[in-house]
Amino acid sequence: MGSTFHGVIAFALLAALLVVGSLLRSRFSWLRVSLIPGSIVAGVIGFVGLSAGLIPGYGSSDFTALAFHFFTLSFMSLCLTGSPKPAKDEQHQGIVAGGLWLTLIWTASLGAQAVIGYGLMAGYDLITGSDLSPLLGAIVTHGFTQGPGQALTYGTIWENDYGIANAAQVGVIFASLGFVAAFVVGVPAARYFLKRGLNVNHNSTLDDDFVRGFHTPQTQPAAGKQVSHSGTVDSLAWHIGLLGVAYVITYVWLSVMQPLVAGNQVLSVFFSYNLFFIHGLTVCVLMRMAIDRFGWTDKVDDDTLKRITGGSVDFMVVATLMSIQIAVLSALLVPILLIAVAVTLVTFLGAVSIGRLSGQLGPERAVTAFGCCCGSTGSGLLLLRMMDADFSTSVPKELAFFNIAIIVVNIPTLFFIAPIAPSLGTWSYLAIFGGYMVLMLICIPLLLKWQRSRSRQTYSVQEPKSS
Repeated sequence: MGSTFHGVIAFALLAALLVVGSLLRSRFSWLRVSLIPGSIVAGVIGFVGLSAGLIPGYGSSDFTALAFHFFTLSFMSLCLTGSPKPAKDEQHQGIVAGGLWLTLIWTASLGAQAVIGYGLMAGYDLITGSDLSPLLGAIVTHGFTQGPGQALTYGTIWENDYGIANAAQVGVIFASLGFVAAFVVGVPAARYFLKRGLNVNHNSTLDDDFVRGFHTPQTQPAAGKQVSHSGTVDSLAWHIGLLGVAYVITYVWLSVMQPLVAGNQVLSVFFSYNLFFIHGLTVCVLMRMAIDRFGWTDKVDDDTLKRITGGSVDFMVVATLMSIQIAVLSALLVPILLIAVAVTLVTFLGAVSIGRLSGQLGPERAVTAFGCCCGSTGSGLLLLRMMDADFSTSVPKELAFFNIAIIVVNIPTLFFIAPIAPSLGTWSYLAIFGGYMVLMLICIPLLLKWQRSRSRQTYSVQEPKSS
């Protein structure tokens, strides 16, 4: 049985490091003040331990697969979670308009980061005489705007199918730097807006539980409801089982489709296991539609699924940081840092500039969008909570709309162009991603006009008639 422990202990290391990282985060004041999540602290400790050889028998490659699968699970459990029904008056609160502003910022950032990364890596090659693929710079957009899972996914495809060396590793490194940028730049920005009273929720404060990282016994919230009797099956096991059903269906679907598309390069990439998350989230969406359609919602607890999503993200972050190979990082340190700094600066300036145009909640949207463009929706929510601690503004609801909208708007680039990007010429790649950025900028005056029109209509409906 000893041979079975290697993978299990790799997962146990992630779990143990999460405990250590969270306790250290709550213990040291400078970590509490920085609001850095315990998962990042844990990941950094794990990365240092692996790089220094302090974890014998394990290397960065042992955690790459774990990062991939926890990313996939986080997406699938999110799609299996039901959406709350919107209130009838939510349209008058500008949720759709606010969600469109967030979508515009994110999509423009996706295009801008790709162009900047591609251009800077090509420029680095020209100046230094290196022979690096410009796509090693362009993958920054998948690491920053989409996170470690998709950076690893696309990087693996580029590496295995198109021969771009170290693409997956560079993607993971950019994703890790994206999380760091979200907090190093985002936290001071949120505090700047707070100090000047520019946020709408003036009663917003960073409560002790948030800063400390743990709830007191008096403030501990509930973590979901048990939908199954423990005498039959534990409720948590039931929900993990639902995800297991979706995982098996997705795996069988891809196994059946791969021989059928073997002769087509584009379809072969699309139906590869590297894009498991795309097919998995589709399966979960269909499963959720069936659950709602046949009235089985009493057998699914959305809060439990949210805990699985959150836990998967935490494990994914730790595994991502531990997947970084120190040799690749040191060899490409200069271009990676150059691109990361440039992308962070442009993304922040773009989020603040466009967010300011979006209306009264501009500062909240700017900080939230920046967090989402440098890590994940979770990063954006964490920064938003600084300015809207009780989530009393409409921005949290706008994020729900945003998570759907960015997938719909970016289907061509994310699902079809990104996987085969190495097969495109330089100008084709830059035209597609740069074109998306320009299109979003063109949409700004159109969105402003539409938002003002909605505001006038709402005002005319609410204005009392004179006697």
